[in-house]
Amino acid sequence: MKGYLLATACAVALGAASPALCQTEATPAPAPAKAESTDVDEVIISATRRDENIQDVPLSVTAYGQEELTAKGIVGFEGLAIETPGVVLNRPTANFNNFTARGVATNGYGANLQGTVAVYIDELPISNVGNSTNIDPALYDVERVEFLRGPQGTLFGSGSLAGALRILTKNPDLNDFDMSALVDIGQTDGDGLRQRYSAMVNVPLVDDKLGLRAVGFYRDEEGWTENLGTGKDNSNSLVDWGGRVNLLWEPTDRLSVKFLASYEKSRPEDSGLINPALGWDKRVSDRPDLFVGKLTNYNATVEYQFDGAKLTSSTTKSLYDQLFFVDLAGTFGGAIAFGLDGVGRQDTFVEEVRLVSDPGGRWDWSIGGFYMDRRLDFDYQYRSTEEFLALRGITGLTDEYYQKQYTHFNGHEKALFGELTYRFTDDWWVTGGMRYGSVDTQGFTEGGYNSNYLVNALFFIPGPLTITPIAKATGKKVEATDPSWKFSMSWRPVPNMTTYFTYSTGFRTPVVNAFAGRPSLVDPTDLIIPPGADSDDLTNYEVGLKGRWFDGKLYANLAVYYIDWQNIQVQANRVSDSVQFATNIGGAVSKGIEWEIMALPVEGLTLGLNGSLNDAKVTDLTAAEAAISGAEPNSRLSFPKFQLSAYINYRWQIADRVEGNVSMVYAHVGSYPGSFPNTPGRPTVPSPVYDRTESWDVVNGAFAVAFDKVTVGAYVENLFDDHSITYVHPEAFVANRYATQRPRTVGVRVSYDF
Repeated sequence: MKGYLLATACAVALGAASPALCQTEATPAPAPAKAESTDVDEVIISATRRDENIQDVPLSVTAYGQEELTAKGIVGFEGLAIETPGVVLNRPTANFNNFTARGVATNGYGANLQGTVAVYIDELPISNVGNSTNIDPALYDVERVEFLRGPQGTLFGSGSLAGALRILTKNPDLNDFDMSALVDIGQTDGDGLRQRYSAMVNVPLVDDKLGLRAVGFYRDEEGWTENLGTGKDNSNSLVDWGGRVNLLWEPTDRLSVKFLASYEKSRPEDSGLINPALGWDKRVSDRPDLFVGKLTNYNATVEYQFDGAKLTSSTTKSLYDQLFFVDLAGTFGGAIAFGLDGVGRQDTFVEEVRLVSDPGGRWDWSIGGFYMDRRLDFDYQYRSTEEFLALRGITGLTDEYYQKQYTHFNGHEKALFGELTYRFTDDWWVTGGMRYGSVDTQGFTEGGYNSNYLVNALFFIPGPLTITPIAKATGKKVEATDPSWKFSMSWRPVPNMTTYFTYSTGFRTPVVNAFAGRPSLVDPTDLIIPPGADSDDLTNYEVGLKGRWFDGKLYANLAVYYIDWQNIQVQANRVSDSVQFATNIGGAVSKGIEWEIMALPVEGLTLGLNGSLNDAKVTDLTAAEAAISGAEPNSRLSFPKFQLSAYINYRWQIADRVEGNVSMVYAHVGSYPGSFPNTPGRPTVPSPVYDRTESWDVVNGAFAVAFDKVTVGAYVENLFDDHSITYVHPEAFVANRYATQRPRTVGVRVSYDF
C-alpha cells in the first residue's frame, strides 16, 4: 500500500511533466527559482540588528532564504548543518539537536550544560540547558535563516559562545492576499513512508494597515529502526505538527505592532539510537525511549521609527513541555530493570528593548537591554518494572518507581549591550561592542523519596525496600557577571571586496548539579558529585575576506580563526551509577579556516563549494582536572578536522512559463571523538564508552519543473544509502549509543504558490 501510495503521488505530481521522473533512480527535487538571474544576488541580513549587506558584516555568517531552503529540501536543522561550513549537528535522535561550531565542544551531548550555539526563533532563545529535549522547528514560510559563527555575546547573550542560529519568520503582507502549500511524500529504504504537509495563507484585513499571516504544518514520518526489546519495527517514527499566527498592525508610517503565537508538538515514538552489535538499524530497550517536546510561544513586538533611529521592544512568553523517558539498564549491562521517566516544564519570559540608528551616516550605533526569567520544573522518576520486582521478590513499593525526586531550577539573565561603528571613509570602518550581563541559576528540591532498590536488585536481595523521604532543600545560588567584548576593523581595498579583523569574547552561565554532594549508593568509594561548574570564557581572533568578482558571477567568503577557550565546562559521569555532573577543566585552543564559494559560470548554472579545516585540542589541564573529567593533554575536542559540501544547480527554460531545475549536493564530514578518552574518577583507566564517529558522506539530488503557480519534482536523499556512524553517545547507561543518517529516501514534492 505504501509503495502504491508513493507511486500514485508521483504519477499525479509529475504526469504533466515527464513520466520518467517517477523512476526511483531519478535525482531529487528542489523548487527552482523563477526569476532570471545572471549573477550572485545581494543578500541582506540583520545579524547586527540592522539590515546590512552580508558582504559588509565583519563576521562569518551563512544565510538561507525560503526559496533556497525549499529548493534544497531543507525542512529542519539537519539540512542546515550539511551546508554550513564550520558547523556540525550532534543529533542522537529526534528532538535532540546540539550544534557545534568551530570545535567548541567536549562531547556531542553536553548534558547539564548550556549549549555553545544559541538558537533563536525571532527574538526568543529556544536552546535549552542540560538534559532538556530541544525541538527541531519546522522551516516553512520563513524570511531567512542566519548562522553566525564565532562568539555573538554582545548581541545574543551568554549561550552564543561559538555562534548563533537565527530563524526569522515572515511578517504579514498588508496589501496582497497570498497563499502557498507544499506536499512532500517520500519512502525510506526499509518501508518507511514519510509525509510532510505545509500551508500558508496571508490576508490583508485593512489595506495597508492590518494583516494576518497563518502557517500550519504536519509531518508523519515512519522510522527505520527495529527495537528488539519491544518488538516494534520502524520504531523511531515521528509525528510533528503545529503552526503560527502572525498579526501585524501599522497604524502610521512610524509605528508597527506585531503579535505572534506559535505552537509545535513533536512526538517521536522511540529513540533513533542503535546498537550496531545487534545489526544495522537495530536497538533494544524494555519500552520505547520517549523524547517528546511541546513548544508554545507568544510574542509582541512594537517598533517606532524616530528621526534617525528605530526603537524596538520585543516581549516573549514561552512554555515548553517535555517527556524524557529512557531505559538506563545499560548502566549495569542490562542485569536489572532500571529506567528514568522524566517530566519537565520550562517557563520562559524574555524582554528586549533596543534603539538602532538608521544606516547611512558616519556613525552607526545600537544600544539595548535584555532580561530573561526562566524556570524549569523537572520530576526525576526512576523505575524498575513490575515483572522484575515480582521475579526478584522485591516488595515495599506502591508502583514500579523506586525513587522520585521533584525539582525546579530558576535562572535569570540581565544585560545591557551596545555597538558603535565609525566610518573613516566609505571603504574603512571600525566597530566596537560590549554586553555587560549577569546570569544566575539556583536549584531546589521539593521532595520525593528514595530506596535501596539498586543495591537489592544488583545483589539479589529479596524482601521489602527501605523507603527514605527526600527532604526539601535549597541549592547554592551560582552567579556570574561578565562582559562580552567585540572589536572589528573592516577595509574594502577594491570595490566588491571586504576584508576584516574581529576580536570577540563570550561566556556561558554557571551550572548547578542536581545531585551535588550525593555519594554513590552502589559504590560509596566512588567520587562525590561536585556542586557544579563555573562560567567558562572564550576569546576569538578572526581574519576574513568577502568578495564578488567577474560582474557578480563569483562570490567567496573566507575566514581564519584562533580560539582560546578557558575554564571549560565539561560533562562527566560517575562510573558506578552513571550519574551526570558538570565540572571545569583548564583550557583548549581551536584554530581553523572556513570557506564559501559560489559561482555562476554560465546562465542558469550555479556551483557552490563550502568547507572547513579545524584543529581543536585540550592545552591546559591539571592532574585533578584530568582525574575528574577523563581528559588528557592534547585530547581532541568533539569536532571533525575536515568538512566539505559541494552544490550544483542548473535551471533552464523548457517552454513559455515552464522552467526546469536539477540540483545535487555532496557533503563529507570527517571522523571525531564522542568524548574524552579516560574514565572520570579513574584517570589511568580508558573509558569503556570512548569511541569516534565515522567519516561519512551524503549525496542528495533533486529534479523539478516549475509552472506558473505549481512546482512538481522528485528527489533522493542519501543516494548511496550511507550507514556511517554520525554520533556516539558519551554515557554508559544507554545500551544504544550510536546514530546514523536516515537511510536512502526517495520521494516527490508538489508546491503551490498563489
